[in-house]
Amino acid sequence: MNVDIHPTQSSDTQASTRVRRAVPVAGVIVGSLAAGVVTALVLTLVVFPGGTESVITGSILSAFGIGWAMMAALSVRFTAQPQRWTTVPALVMGVSGVGLMVSSPQNTTLTDLNWVWPPAMLALAVWMFAQMRRRLHGKGRWLLTPVLVVLAATTIGATVENVAEVRIDHTYPAPGKLYDVGGRRLHIDCEGHGGPTVVLFNGLGEISATWARITSEVSLTTRVCAYDRAGQGWSDDTKSPQDGVAAARDLHALLAAAGEPGPYILAGHSTGGPYALTYAAQYPQQVAGMVLLDSSSPEQMTSIPSYAGQYALALRRGLAFLPTLTRIGLGSLFSSGAGLPADSIGRAQAMTSTARAACNGRDEISMIPTVFRQAQTLTSLHSRPLAVLTTSASLGTDGWKAAQDKLAALSANHLHRDVESTHAGLITDERPAAESAHAIAEVIASVRTGSPLR
Repeated sequence: MNVDIHPTQSSDTQASTRVRRAVPVAGVIVGSLAAGVVTALVLTLVVFPGGTESVITGSILSAFGIGWAMMAALSVRFTAQPQRWTTVPALVMGVSGVGLMVSSPQNTTLTDLNWVWPPAMLALAVWMFAQMRRRLHGKGRWLLTPVLVVLAATTIGATVENVAEVRIDHTYPAPGKLYDVGGRRLHIDCEGHGGPTVVLFNGLGEISATWARITSEVSLTTRVCAYDRAGQGWSDDTKSPQDGVAAARDLHALLAAAGEPGPYILAGHSTGGPYALTYAAQYPQQVAGMVLLDSSSPEQMTSIPSYAGQYALALRRGLAFLPTLTRIGLGSLFSSGAGLPADSIGRAQAMTSTARAACNGRDEISMIPTVFRQAQTLTSLHSRPLAVLTTSASLGTDGWKAAQDKLAALSANHLHRDVESTHAGLITDERPAAESAHAIAEVIASVRTGSPLR
């Protein structure tokens, strides 16, 4: 008697096969990609809020590596189209991400790496596309194709960014002079003659070139100096973010090295205001007067109800993404200087569109609470002339007017005006910048003549 000895599938194997065929691979792809995005958001916004560029970039790469690993594991386990090839991008991104987070390279090293990873990642994207075409069919292919296109586009954007930064270095040399301050070179650009000398303090994301409209007017009547704090513009970087006192020490040494005698009129825009106030607190004998242009308040964390939340979410966390985004060619979206004259706008926008500029912005915003506290040590300018200009755009912020009034009250000899302008426009747009220059001129006249401000 013949006996059929062909093996039959066990009930467990049959059940497993049915499960694999029951789950569409498109669902696994969507779920895995979503898991990668959610993990990236958790790491960058919750676990490492406001992290350095290496931490943010490393977190994103590690999260995406997890997403690709999930795609491999789940597609093998639950679908009829196993995508084992996705373990390769999972390993590449995961290892690269962890390596960045552990090693924490500085800006110079990251710039060098930005020449290395794009061709390697582009080759990986091409290989992934070929594997997808061979092993993935149906809706899954249409879901994954845009992801690979974006991956390839980032490599092209990074290469364009690298070329642009080289061009910037050659096209826009320092307009002023560089002086050694404690082993680092700081940039200062001075124009005009006479005294007292006006010293300009950059706001967040600004550089010395952003003051072009102001310096061209003020230099007609006195000496005016725009400078870059460490890490800004043409000044060298520091190993770690500086607070307001350290920045004041740097400026004090820079002015001495440049042979620019005081006392000075200090003019600060936006967050540059608290830096100017801190300098005045540290070196009161070096201050003849002050101009605050829509300045941040040293008490902004408490006096502006919306600011603490804005700082925690949009500024501290949001600005931490900019260096990473800039590395892949998106820096021009975040540059400053719009509204400046034609001969200045290119320089300002180019210098503020780099990954280095974005890193400086992230570093400065991380220190802002400390800078605010240090600025609070200045409680009075006594009778030294003080001009406070407030923009119409900022007056819509609850608490801003009261905070500006309190700044004006620092001196018994003050003027306080509202100007129809945006926040940035107070120094970049023609008419508002003219008002700012006029306010500076009034403080100059008050210092020279000893007469009170009107």
